[in-house]
Amino acid sequence: MAGVGRYPAARMPAARALAAVLGIAWLCACGRGDETPPTTSAAGAEATAPAPREGPPTAKWETVDAMRESMAAHNGPADGGGRAWLVRDGQPPYAVSATPDRFTLVYEAGPLGVAKGGTVFLQVSPFWDWSTPQVLEPDRRGYTEVRASDPAIEFDAQTLDQQLLGVEITGRPLAQGDRLTFVYGAGLAGAMTDRYAERNSPFWFAVDGDGDGTRKVLEDSPTIDVRPGPPAGLLFTVPTIVRPGERFRITLAFIDAWRNAGVDAEGEVAFVDVPKGVELPKSVQFTKENAGKRQVEGVAREAGVYRLRAKVGADVVTSNPLVVTAEGPRVYWGDLHGHSNFSDGTGMPEDYFIYARDVSGLDVSALTDHDHWGMLPLYSHPEMWQEIQRQTKAFHEPGRFVTLLGYEWTSWIYGHRHVLFFGDTGPVHAWTDPATTTPTQLWDALAADGLTALTFAHHSAGDPIPVDWSIPPDPRFEPVTEIVSIHGASEAADAPNPVAHALPGNFVRDALDRGYKLGFIGSGDRHDGHPGAWQVEPPMGGLAGILADDLTREGVLAALRARRVYATNGPRMLLRAALGPHRMGESVSVAQDGKDGKLSERLFVHVIAETPLERVDFVRSGKLEDSAALSGELEVMLDREVKELEPGEYVYVRAVQKDGGAVWSSPIFAVE
Repeated sequence: MAGVGRYPAARMPAARALAAVLGIAWLCACGRGDETPPTTSAAGAEATAPAPREGPPTAKWETVDAMRESMAAHNGPADGGGRAWLVRDGQPPYAVSATPDRFTLVYEAGPLGVAKGGTVFLQVSPFWDWSTPQVLEPDRRGYTEVRASDPAIEFDAQTLDQQLLGVEITGRPLAQGDRLTFVYGAGLAGAMTDRYAERNSPFWFAVDGDGDGTRKVLEDSPTIDVRPGPPAGLLFTVPTIVRPGERFRITLAFIDAWRNAGVDAEGEVAFVDVPKGVELPKSVQFTKENAGKRQVEGVAREAGVYRLRAKVGADVVTSNPLVVTAEGPRVYWGDLHGHSNFSDGTGMPEDYFIYARDVSGLDVSALTDHDHWGMLPLYSHPEMWQEIQRQTKAFHEPGRFVTLLGYEWTSWIYGHRHVLFFGDTGPVHAWTDPATTTPTQLWDALAADGLTALTFAHHSAGDPIPVDWSIPPDPRFEPVTEIVSIHGASEAADAPNPVAHALPGNFVRDALDRGYKLGFIGSGDRHDGHPGAWQVEPPMGGLAGILADDLTREGVLAALRARRVYATNGPRMLLRAALGPHRMGESVSVAQDGKDGKLSERLFVHVIAETPLERVDFVRSGKLEDSAALSGELEVMLDREVKELEPGEYVYVRAVQKDGGAVWSSPIFAVE
């Protein structure tokens, strides 16, 4: 074929087999967030059953083998050669989320060219809703025309995988300066853009310059900004605990239908039905310069529970509960796990922290991009890790907004954990490094660093990969575990919205039954650039309620180490739980506080919910021991007698709203 690649002339076996190697990073279930895609793509190659090998039965050996094959592949001098750019003649320099568009992309061969049998690849992000480039059906989304600068250049263009187009050179080699022009969305239907807004959304180009079946990504692949759609709602967030007489921050942020921020919003937000116990400004004005985000202050005058209301046009929006009290610890809200497009997520690190602070109104935030899972692996691109460190440090503001440096250790054998540092710097210990391929090796490496760090297992019961709980969590580094996220709940089979393909016996409750003392947190594991967000239908998300003495890294670290934390799947519910005088997360000495080797105490729980409550569950040592059915209360205080608690047992509570929102206390553990 010459000139325009519209119809496949022949298969490309080498290129198609290679699709699994490069494309595997894009097909990770951890990178989807709202559904469970395949963990790998065979890309047309015949599957063979792997031979038995050492490791837990939950290991994803197909993924492991593909990763190792990719790492072992040798790139020739021509691989990754050339440059590419985006042309927007007569079009805005940006795209709009979830909107059909047309994109003209130009690849120019470098000094070593592209040999006959070599391939130029266009990889559009497979996350969310970008159309797959295809060359067969002009009336369908993603139709792509490929043109050569010289009509004598022959090539074969084919869709190889999800959002992946390959152009094999079948005639004379591409010489330096030869160009291939890709018109992605050339048909009337165009190409659908990502539903999630972001800066620098990449169109990845890769080149197998010598035709040997290995390719390399162009590190300066072209990007485009994806702007949000029109305003579709207002987020209205206040702190959970405020002391009488204190000033408090109110976060107001307009979002579009996909929870994107940065929308064009102008006009007035008026506070209505203001209770006597708080003082608020009369209204807040939004101009284009605000980019849909504003923070203002109120004053807590009297103790009480308040749900503040703001009017936007004809709509009234209600805040999360504001509890003004002189008693009890403060609750700081954190999302300690999420991704940017530095691995398999959306947006830049800077934008991630802006959303966390100015849209979600979080108190604590960590960006935890994958060590190796992405088009440009974090562990082998120190400039990316340096930028993450720079942004984490820049946004850290003790007393207002605490940032934690982190990354995700992405083992497809033992399960995923993210690592958090409590200083400005730290190394990336990648799972792909032979020195840190097991959790024990990871903990030993962190100990050798001499830095303050913690690790957190997540989605531990099911997809995208369960955690190998046969390896005991190191108490030096892992006092808590993430039991709920965008993937669902890993707490137990009876949890609201359990994680997909959960493995019986592998829930966090089963880990507690092994004798592990773990507190509970939630975090988003979001890949959409929206840390702190949660969706109601179905309920999916995750937040950590952190009972810290002060909003500093040191205060957050102390709370996590002491397990003074609780988890929600998104809503900002106040939860207090205690067994007699012992707070959540504590260990209770049966010998000291009990009688005849056993302990009997009353388990107290206080819940203030965002929406009507359905029930409160009481869990003891692996079993749902009792459940209190409720009739839609927004606040409830309950207690239950816990009789003859023995060493090795534990208790915790779980409260569930009628809309599926849920909160879990950290367990209280009985010890000798």
